[in-house]
Amino acid sequence: MSDEKPDLKHPSGAPWRNFYGRFKGHTLRGSQQVYLKEDLESLSPGAVGWEENPERENLDLKGLFGDRPLWLEIGFGGGEHLIHQAVQNPDVGLIGAEPYINGVAMLLGKIREAKVSNLRVHAGDARDVFDVLPAGSVSKVFLNYPDPWPKKRHHRRRFVTPEHLEALAVVMHAGAELRVATDIEDYVRQTLEEVPRAGFTWTAETSADWKEPWSDWVSTRYEQKALREGRVPHYLTFTRK
Repeated sequence: MSDEKPDLKHPSGAPWRNFYGRFKGHTLRGSQQVYLKEDLESLSPGAVGWEENPERENLDLKGLFGDRPLWLEIGFGGGEHLIHQAVQNPDVGLIGAEPYINGVAMLLGKIREAKVSNLRVHAGDARDVFDVLPAGSVSKVFLNYPDPWPKKRHHRRRFVTPEHLEALAVVMHAGAELRVATDIEDYVRQTLEEVPRAGFTWTAETSADWKEPWSDWVSTRYEQKALREGRVPHYLTFTRK
């Protein structure tokens, strides 16, 4: 029997969304605890949680970023790629969503060091962010080294499933770009099957187009681990129809 409960709701009114993964790992260092206490609330994109925003009112993107284009990173890990994009693209507004609090603390430290002002952080599920973004508001999305869930019975937990992709497609405008980086060949297979079904076009014309990283790519700790262990990264680019 499936453990999914798509038709149920929490008492708060939130949909029943199973979350698979870690919220916390090793004990946070003192400095990381300070970042979370002093910086996280001020760097929030706004009322994302169901308790604080049960009506799911849209975020005030103009108040956050003015007229700048909006980019989104889903599961930013330790934040290496997200902070790189924020530094290199000051004319863009970015929101990063990551439920793993250790990764959030690491990013907050990087934000302090880089002194960027065009980045907001949601310490939670990216699906809750989709709920409160205006339709067609996102210009670019990054999904870098998502949890592979290698066992076949767990493939429905991957991000590249209709439940996630259809909601993502709604908040992306026509022509917006979705980038997926992974070192897991079966994740590539599922991505190439499911993403086009959700309203995206794969842009690759030759195999070289998805074996070389993007020109503005910065390698993450997850990619370095994959390379050390002999796995081959793949870089897939899609555009919203």
